[in-house]
Amino acid sequence: MPSELPSKICEVCKLPFNWRKKWRKNWNEVRYCSEKCRRNKKTESSDKH
Repeated sequence: MPSELPSKICEVCKLPFNWRKKWRKNWNEVRYCSEKCRRNKKTESSDKH
């Protein structure tokens, strides 16, 4: 029942993503939907300057 899982919006791609078992210990710190977005966080923040 995936609709019951918590979800967030990725800070880079702005798409929603659901909780995953691998994030159970640090869900509050998760900000990106994937490793690719996490690596691209620098480019997204530099675009604002």
